[in-house]
Amino acid sequence: MEGAAWLARLRWRQRGAWLWPTFVVLTIVDGFLLHALPAAGSTQTLVGGIVAGMVFNLLAVLLLSRPGGALLRRRRTDMPVGVARNYAGAGAVALVTAAMLAIGLAHHATIVSQKRALDDAIVRAIAFIGDRAPAQFRANASHTDTYTIQAGSMYRTCVSNRARTRDYCVIVKSKLPFARSVVPDGSEPNAIFSAGLG
Repeated sequence: MEGAAWLARLRWRQRGAWLWPTFVVLTIVDGFLLHALPAAGSTQTLVGGIVAGMVFNLLAVLLLSRPGGALLRRRRTDMPVGVARNYAGAGAVALVTAAMLAIGLAHHATIVSQKRALDDAIVRAIAFIGDRAPAQFRANASHTDTYTIQAGSMYRTCVSNRARTRDYCVIVKSKLPFARSVVPDGSEPNAIFSAGLG
């Protein structure tokens, strides 16, 4: 009788041993997901994505495995406590991955929109500089340095002269009509401007 109970417990443990294999696999999947579809910003390193996935997965296991296991045991009273927590923890890790995918896909549209706005701002800046800047800058108009002031709407683009001793800079407001969207903005390089020294 005792041997049969031990065998039943062993079977349950084997059936319930999904948490840590799921944790490891989905943490790596989360890293790739966050690298390909960042949840915030425009880029995420693979290592940073894996670390973030590990943190979120650990939090999910710590916070959700116990209450999730209790809910599961209400439906399956024959299930041992440890196995129920294991299943609930694996489910919580899967939920984290699903949430990261959903957030990444939603944020991807924002990234694409901001990239289009940046490309448009650069085109406007090149056209303005090529048409109105002094000759020493017009010759170098295709070699721009653009700083994002407000993603999706305002950018600062600079062009150096051939000797790289002076810059000609413009502000581009990409939401305005083309004719009013670009205005000159001094000669401080973007490196100084972005550091807050300009």
